[in-house]
Amino acid sequence: MSRSDASTAESGHWRPGSRVARLRNSHSYRSVLGLIMASFVYTAASPDEHWSQSVLVLIQCATLVLALYTAGLGHDFRPGLIAIAISVALAVVTPIVGGNILEGILGIVQVMLVAAAAAVIALGVFDQGEVNRQSVTGSICIYLLLGMLFTFVYGAVAALDSGPFFAQNTDGTPSLRLYFSYVTLATLGYGDYTAASTLGHTLSILEALTGQLYLVTVVAVLVAGLAGRRSTPA
Repeated sequence: MSRSDASTAESGHWRPGSRVARLRNSHSYRSVLGLIMASFVYTAASPDEHWSQSVLVLIQCATLVLALYTAGLGHDFRPGLIAIAISVALAVVTPIVGGNILEGILGIVQVMLVAAAAAVIALGVFDQGEVNRQSVTGSICIYLLLGMLFTFVYGAVAALDSGPFFAQNTDGTPSLRLYFSYVTLATLGYGDYTAASTLGHTLSILEALTGQLYLVTVVAVLVAGLAGRRSTPA
């Protein structure tokens, strides 16, 4: 915590949106990590049905709410509640109406929910100002969310594009796109499934670069911070 933040804390005056206020109201990211893992397992195991994607949207809404609470942003849920209400309404309508367009829109909503959760967690990690359990757990959450985000990007493209997403002449199932996303994020390059279109190629390259840059920058900072803490005399 910076000197100005410390003096603010000592005086007892917290602005609602200040870093000090967020730190004071923050909580452990372990629950968020658990919910992200539940979302991962559900995506891998659920059937390729409209209703299962709607259930996944509800899980992602819960993840966003928990991320807001964990990051100390529980004082103002209104913008998040509006987005969640729209997401829930769409999740209810999509299995009833059906169609590729609604499925694609639902995929875009999933992308927005995951991106919002990752942004909120990133703010909470930045607020820590040091390497600790919170910042490390939050960083792991963000990395896992990156793979989920691209999974839903691929799903939206598969639903809205006229051709198959994969060169193997299939759009794939949610579990297959999840597998493809994390293989790409980790740059394993198995090659059993590849994107067919130019857009798919571009998204795959973007995900691979994002995964590598995240590991090179964020993980390097965390390792350097841990090394610095160990070398500092007690």
